[in-house]
Amino acid sequence: MRTTLDIDEELLKNVTQLPGHQNKSKAVCEALREYVQEKKIEQLIALMGKVEIEEDWRKLRDGELGEER
Repeated sequence: MRTTLDIDEELLKNVTQLPGHQNKSKAVCEALREYVQEKKIEQLIALMGKVEIEEDWRKLRDGELGEER
């Protein structure tokens, strides 16, 4: 998908000089992937201590699967 972005020229130059990022589009796509992954990790970390997990979750899972069979 084509789009127009206003990106700092020096920043883009620095990114495209890194190994494996000679193409501007590939460099931007990789940066966006890493950004999304980082944000997802932050969301998971924010959930730490807020989600209760049954200690016997494997037994619960196996029991639920056993009922459907």
